[in-house]
Amino acid sequence: MIVRALGVTEYETTWRAMQRFTDERGAAAEDELWLTEHPAIYTLGLAGRREHVLRDNGIPVVGVDRGGQVTYHGPGQIVAYPLLDLKRLKVGVREYVDRIEQAVIDTLGDWNIGAARREGAPGVYVNGAKVAALGIRVRRGCTFHGLAFNIAMDLEPFLRINPCGYAGLAVTSMHDLGGPNGLDAVKPRLLEHLAVQFGLRLQPAAGSLPVAPVEP
Repeated sequence: MIVRALGVTEYETTWRAMQRFTDERGAAAEDELWLTEHPAIYTLGLAGRREHVLRDNGIPVVGVDRGGQVTYHGPGQIVAYPLLDLKRLKVGVREYVDRIEQAVIDTLGDWNIGAARREGAPGVYVNGAKVAALGIRVRRGCTFHGLAFNIAMDLEPFLRINPCGYAGLAVTSMHDLGGPNGLDAVKPRLLEHLAVQFGLRLQPAAGSLPVAPVEP
């Protein structure tokens, strides 16, 4: 799995690159994982309802082609986009979600933070508060969109929405739970756990958005 550490990227630029990559990849294309951070933005999934954005605070709201309702991206959050061929991995969509959640649970466990899933509400929770959100899309058996993992960020923008469509859902961050106050300590652990979950070897690559591979 090629890993691209992209730094801070504009949401829409990265989203469009994911779409192109997924649409143009050939059957032999290597899987990739993009790690990034986005400037403040709210995104609404395909079933998202605008009423879940409760108050305007100047943060843009963008409708996108992933599952789920509304979530927030901002500085201090690891955003991970696995671009995987599930058919080749022989992994179903439900199992794919479970494996990503387990990688986050195991990462939190490295700092002795106990976390769990919640039935019917994808993501990872600590004492009922959401610390990581999942919103995915699968096209032709290949995944894009992915994971937003709150590490050390201002959580106030979550108060302006019903996170993931749930009124009053508490949101937390790894730092608030006693974990690191920056992303750099967490990223390698998360990568290791994702690699274990999918049985893939990590291959670092240039930290820039790729030109989508085309099958010969």
